[in-house]
Amino acid sequence: MEQYEPDRLTPVEVAAIRRSLRGGRAAMTRRSLLRASAGGALAVGGLGALSACGIPAANKTQGGVSADDHSAKEKIVNFSNWPEYIDVDDKTKRHPTLDAFAKRTGIQVKYTEDINDNDEFFGKIQPELAAGQDTGRDLVVLTDWLAARMIRLGYVQKLDPSNLPHAFANLSDQFRAPDWDPGRAYSYPWQGISTVIAYNKKALDGIEVKSVSDLLDNPRLKGRVGFLTEMRDSIGMTMLDMGIDPAKFTGDDYDKAIARLQKAVDKGQIRRFTGNDYTSDLTKGDFAACVAWGGDIVQLQADNPDVGYVIPDSGYMTSTDNMLIPNKARHKANAERLIDFFYEPEPAAELAAYVNYVSPVAGVQPYLAKIDKSAASNPLILPDKAMQAKSHAFRALTQKEETAYQQKFSKLTGA
Repeated sequence: MEQYEPDRLTPVEVAAIRRSLRGGRAAMTRRSLLRASAGGALAVGGLGALSACGIPAANKTQGGVSADDHSAKEKIVNFSNWPEYIDVDDKTKRHPTLDAFAKRTGIQVKYTEDINDNDEFFGKIQPELAAGQDTGRDLVVLTDWLAARMIRLGYVQKLDPSNLPHAFANLSDQFRAPDWDPGRAYSYPWQGISTVIAYNKKALDGIEVKSVSDLLDNPRLKGRVGFLTEMRDSIGMTMLDMGIDPAKFTGDDYDKAIARLQKAVDKGQIRRFTGNDYTSDLTKGDFAACVAWGGDIVQLQADNPDVGYVIPDSGYMTSTDNMLIPNKARHKANAERLIDFFYEPEPAAELAAYVNYVSPVAGVQPYLAKIDKSAASNPLILPDKAMQAKSHAFRALTQKEETAYQQKFSKLTGA
C-alpha cells in the first residue's frame, strides 16, 4: 500500500494546538465558561501520533470501510462527544434525550466525553483507522475542518439515507451544502457555531461598533480590541469585512487579510488574540469589543446586561461540529438511528435549550419555546432567514495550505 502522510504537523502547528488546549475553544467545554469542564486537565500525548511517519490512508477513495453491522443483535451505540455538549439532568446527572432514545428503540447509548481537542482526538484514533481496525466508537462529533480531513482520508462511512428520514427532511438550509461534504453524504451537524462581534456597552461609552473595520480603525478603541486565536474565525471575519468570500479566497486574498490585521497589531489597536478567555476581558471591560462566539454571548448576557453583539452587514462566520461514523464501526445502523433521532424537533429542542449553540434542525422553534421562550427567540440559537443569509463558511484547505496559512497566522499572533 502506498505510504501516505496526510497530516504531519509542523512545529508551528503543534504550538498552535497546545495554545488551543490552554486558551482556545478546546480549553473550555462546549457548554462554555459558565460550567466547569468535566474533562479536567487536557493531555497532549496524542500530538506525537499526529506527526508520526508514513501512516497509510485507510482508503484512497471516498466511502470509507464498512464492517459487519451487529446493530440487529447488539442494541448499543458507542458515542464519543465533547464534555458537557449534551443535555444533562442536574439531579440525576443522566441525559434525558439519550434515555428517551433508549426507551423508544431499546438501543442503549454508551456515551463518553473523551473529545477535548480535535487534533488530540485524531491522534488517538488515527492509528486504528489507518490500520483498518475498529476504534470502538460508532459515532463521533468533530469540527468541520477535521470532519473534512476524515472524509478525505476515507476514514468514515457513507451514511444510509433510508435510516435518516428526519435528518434529511429537517436539516436547516444553512448547513446543507458544505464544500467538504456535498449533500451531507458522510456527516450531519450536531450544533452550529456562529462567530460575531461582541461588545461591552459600558466600556464603549457611546462608541458605535458595527463592523470589523470599526474594531481595526477607530482610534478610540486602541488597545481595547480582541481577536480570536482560531485562524478561521479571525481571518474569515476580516476577509468578509474586506469584501473577500472566505469560501472562495486565494492565497493573495489570505495575505491581504493577514496584512490588514498586522497593521492593527503594529499600531496597538488589537490588545491581544485570545481563546475563550476573551469572555473575562469582555465582562470586565478590558475589551470594549471583540470577535466572539455566539454560544458564549448567550450565556454572558444572562449575567451581564452590558454585553451585546453585532452581526456586521458584511456577514459573519459559521462552522459546525458534526456527527460521523468511523470505519469498522460495529453498530452503524444504530448510530444512524441516533443521528436521525436528534433531528426530530423535540429532542433537538431539548439539546438546544441546554447547550445554547445554533440548532441545525429546521422547525425546532415551537418546541424550544415550550422549554425556554427566550432561547426560541434568540437568533444566536435559532438564526432567522435574514441572519442565515449573512452566514459564511471558511473553505476546506489542503494540507499544504493548512500548514502555510497557520504559520502566517501564528507569526501574526506572536505564537
